[in-house]
Amino acid sequence: MAADYEQLRNNLRAFYDFTGKVVLFIGAGGKQLFDPAVETNKLIVIDKDFGALQELKARVSANGKQDSIQVIAGSFEEITFLGDVVYFEFCLHEMAEPERALAHARTLAPEVVVFDHLPGSEWTYYAAEEDKVRRSAEAVEREGVRRRQTFAAEQRFRDFDELIAKISVQGPLAIERAQRFAGAANIVIPMTYALTLL
Repeated sequence: MAADYEQLRNNLRAFYDFTGKVVLFIGAGGKQLFDPAVETNKLIVIDKDFGALQELKARVSANGKQDSIQVIAGSFEEITFLGDVVYFEFCLHEMAEPERALAHARTLAPEVVVFDHLPGSEWTYYAAEEDKVRRSAEAVEREGVRRRQTFAAEQRFRDFDELIAKISVQGPLAIERAQRFAGAANIVIPMTYALTLL
């Protein structure tokens, strides 16, 4: 099952109201926590994963809002669309230069919402992303936080094979670290994360 995606969706809904806004949604290649039923003025979805973009567009269209979504397969750094808010969904830590990405976001919208892992999260250790997460968290701090909420959840896996299937894309270090769960069942790994408004 991995993380409780409904919990994360509820956290997002309670933290920031996207209603009536032009939203630049960065990172739609994940599980897409953004609620497609939200009545945005326009949803501009940007990701390098074309398949994930099409999946999100289909979900939005199923809610009768196909006219309010635009999908762009490409790099966020090349985007010049203006909006009310730029929303990063668990992707800022994956960007080569998070500080530069945030600076670019500031040129596109007056508000920036970052939904991402926190340094020290056990999950980021097993995903071998602790350096990336630390770097992006530092970039967020330098931008001047207006509001932040932190949360705790759990990554849950039926068995070691399910964990490896999830974590293997992170590379050999993640696979090596996950070996401590070899042969285990009902694996639970704590995950801390935050929603931040800049």
